[in-house]
Amino acid sequence: NQMLMEMMGLHLPGSSFVNPNTPLRDALTEAAVTRAAAITALGNDYRPVGEILDERAFVNGIVGLMATGGSTNLVLHLPAMARAAGILLEPQDFDAVSAFVPLMAKVYPNGLADVNHFHAAGGLAFLIGELLDAGLLHEDVRTVAGDGLRRYAGEPVLADGRLTWREGPKSTLNDRILRPAADPFQPTGGLRELTGNLGRAVIKVSAVAEEHRVIEAPARIFTDQDAVKTAFQKGEFTADTVVVVRFQGPRANGMPELHSLTPVLSVLLGRGLKVALVTDGRMSGASGKVPAAIHVSPEAACDGPLARLRDGDLIRLDATSGRLDAPGVDLGARTPIAPDLSANRFGTGRELFESFRRAVGPATEGASALY
Repeated sequence: NQMLMEMMGLHLPGSSFVNPNTPLRDALTEAAVTRAAAITALGNDYRPVGEILDERAFVNGIVGLMATGGSTNLVLHLPAMARAAGILLEPQDFDAVSAFVPLMAKVYPNGLADVNHFHAAGGLAFLIGELLDAGLLHEDVRTVAGDGLRRYAGEPVLADGRLTWREGPKSTLNDRILRPAADPFQPTGGLRELTGNLGRAVIKVSAVAEEHRVIEAPARIFTDQDAVKTAFQKGEFTADTVVVVRFQGPRANGMPELHSLTPVLSVLLGRGLKVALVTDGRMSGASGKVPAAIHVSPEAACDGPLARLRDGDLIRLDATSGRLDAPGVDLGARTPIAPDLSANRFGTGRELFESFRRAVGPATEGASALY
């Protein structure tokens, strides 16, 4: 998310990954407060957020997401933010940008490095500079720091105790973590849209090996992630399987994170089985090396295709061609499953959000109750 804020011009340049409790962080915090006051209507450089977040800013955000192999949560957040600004972002827009933006970073879970290693390797200053030089970012944007994105290719430093910015690195300081646009880890971005008779979904491919990007196997259907883990503990997964966890969408139960399934599915993959996950829930950035078609829409609770699947149905997930299908299955001829979801309405404050769940839109539109 910090990466996104810089890409869209909403942070001071180079401030995303500076460690807390350091003189530089303290200076940036003070500068941010000063700048925030200056860009209000009472300041001397009024910059309302509605003038910063235009179409170019959102495209820049998507480019940053693809170049870093970032979180799939942003495929929810960005469309919701865009709609608040009167801009429509669709899943195919992410797919289109991913087709021409190279994957330049290897940061967990796409690699072993964390954001501190990424920052030390050149960080966003190098990444933004490379993307600008390659013509992959809009430079002519307004930002909280001033006009133009080129200033975000600089890095903050303290000179004689005063905060200033200098030109960022022109070459990577660790090519196992960060590479130039002309020599990326892969020529396309980290995410893909999937479509087919099971609906529309997104898959994070940046951490998935080429040999695991296509799978065709029988479905095993579950309605919560705990049931998957129980089946694993009982040794029930002994053959190639597409694990389907349905009724996890925004209207069913608020679209919880399912990343606790990653270790289970990774073990199965390590045993030599072909395995994948298909769900209308979320997995954030932690889907890892297991192919996971997530955010499936329409969701099962809205009579989506997942509600019509049965155990044993053949599912084909093809991240290379962008397809998600149950081949040979006439889903329209089946009656959808309608489990009792009343338990999702109670406990841990869920009662407060019942009205939002009834009004929430699909994942493809940002899963917002406002639009």
